[in-house]
Amino acid sequence: MGQEPGTNADIKKFCATKNVTFDLFAKVSVKGDDQCPLYRFLTTHPDKAIAGKVKWNFQKYLVDKTGNVIAKWGPRTSPTADEVTSAIEKALGT
Repeated sequence: MGQEPGTNADIKKFCATKNVTFDLFAKVSVKGDDQCPLYRFLTTHPDKAIAGKVKWNFQKYLVDKTGNVIAKWGPRTSPTADEVTSAIEKALGT
């Protein structure tokens, strides 16, 4: 729906104003006929806690080393929230 019409460079520049320091992927379609295969897989996942529409930018998914989807968090959950970092640490075995 035209939420982010900018180029990848525009997005990177905007994220820099928000103190984003992690690597960014290129922009892809998460909905519609041109939905990328990853989001098609995630949104139709057999686990109902994982499946469902992408609500907004910054929705997060945790995938383990073998490709199993472990968890999903909404866009308002901070990537540094305890529930996210704890799940990552557990998945890494730390």
